[in-house]
Amino acid sequence: MYYRIRHYVKSFSLWELLKGLNLTGHYLFAEKFTVRYPEEKAPQSPRFRGQHALRRYPDGEERCIACKLCEAVCPALAITIESGVREDGSRRTTRYDIDLVKCIFCGFCQEACPVDAIVESPIYEYFGNQRDDLLMTKERLLAVGETWQKKIDGNLAQDSKYR
Repeated sequence: MYYRIRHYVKSFSLWELLKGLNLTGHYLFAEKFTVRYPEEKAPQSPRFRGQHALRRYPDGEERCIACKLCEAVCPALAITIESGVREDGSRRTTRYDIDLVKCIFCGFCQEACPVDAIVESPIYEYFGNQRDDLLMTKERLLAVGETWQKKIDGNLAQDSKYR
């Protein structure tokens, strides 16, 4: 009986509406946390997974040894690798493609790589007008790696603290 009376009083006094207006009023005068995107950048975690990049050793040689572990572990089958033997007997990639349309940015390729050749860079501001723009070839991946080398190295060093 008491429950019914309480329910009717709350429904006629618009209790839920008053609670909602109270919450709205609380946030109306609170400090805003809006980020004005092009001018301001939101803080980014060192573990952020953005556009892929292939890294090189300090002497300029590419790191990838064509073990194809990243291709095997990719759940979306977005990575295609072809390898060949060089004159010095070492095996390197002749083709390394990542289709960003298929990629789910899970980070498995980065985790599987034994020489840290493929990493996901902090770049999140990229787009493509056509499908071919989102097909990352070996040359494009190496160019991204060279451009963002210092930032990637810093992120990898900071990320290793959490492992």
